[in-house]
Amino acid sequence: MAIDRRAAGWLVFLLAVLLLVSVSAEEDEIIPPQYPVPSYVSVLLSVAQEEIGYTEGEHGRTKYGEWAGDPYAQWCAEFQCWCVDQAEKRTGDKLLNVVWPLYSASNTGRAWFITAGRYVIRKGPVDGWGYQWLKGQDSYVRSGDYIPQPGDWVFFTWTANTDTDHVALVEYCTRNASGAVTIHVIEGNKPSSVSRGTYSIHDASILGYGTVHDVMDITMHFGNTGEKVRQLQQKLAYLEYLEESQVSGHFGNATLAAVRAFQESHGEKASGMANMAMQRKLDQAYEEKMSHDPAIWTVVDED
Repeated sequence: MAIDRRAAGWLVFLLAVLLLVSVSAEEDEIIPPQYPVPSYVSVLLSVAQEEIGYTEGEHGRTKYGEWAGDPYAQWCAEFQCWCVDQAEKRTGDKLLNVVWPLYSASNTGRAWFITAGRYVIRKGPVDGWGYQWLKGQDSYVRSGDYIPQPGDWVFFTWTANTDTDHVALVEYCTRNASGAVTIHVIEGNKPSSVSRGTYSIHDASILGYGTVHDVMDITMHFGNTGEKVRQLQQKLAYLEYLEESQVSGHFGNATLAAVRAFQESHGEKASGMANMAMQRKLDQAYEEKMSHDPAIWTVVDED
């Protein structure tokens, strides 16, 4: 059932793009999504597409700000959250604060994705955490390594700092004959309406992406809190380096001791930092134990 819904979602998405957007096959080709497009993503994109052309009223008043509680707010985030709310109503799925955040303040949306374990930085380390790497890859992420997927959110800054000043919804990406990738988005409050926009994947104003799928792993250390920490703790607990009761999602003293103990037992410097090397060895040990664990074996009846 889940596979059918995802396949249907991808077909709806592709048809919408082909009908609504003119892309030259000779110059630019649509990059097929690397991951399945859930049906609720297709619905979200349909909602956003229907809003293209909406323009704010006098003094910047919008229905999106009114819905969020401040009719005159700067409304790029309010627009996207409103669209998610509408997608919820059409699908019956719980989406706000599950797949995408409900927020209005600067940095809050990005922080939500980081905590959820679904934020991909364009390049460099994630503030307060560390460097990231794509699942299955052996090098830290660089600009252009991750091609954003339909339904992802792009976070921008218009200044030299890392505060988020704008957010947009990824519709799809294209690649031209020279290999350059362009991100196609739907965005509110740019500057006073809902419209389509395009950005180079290497655009320096892009901070990173809030993703629909879990595509990235990240360096963790004492003090971090979030889903990635919980996943780390679950593996440590399964391997008996941590008590089950200590799986909390917060990297505290117990997790620090567990990471150090694991590193020592696997010939690594006991730094207490859950970096790429440590997590790779942890994953290997976890998968090895699971493969020999009779408690999770599947029994197949043969006639």
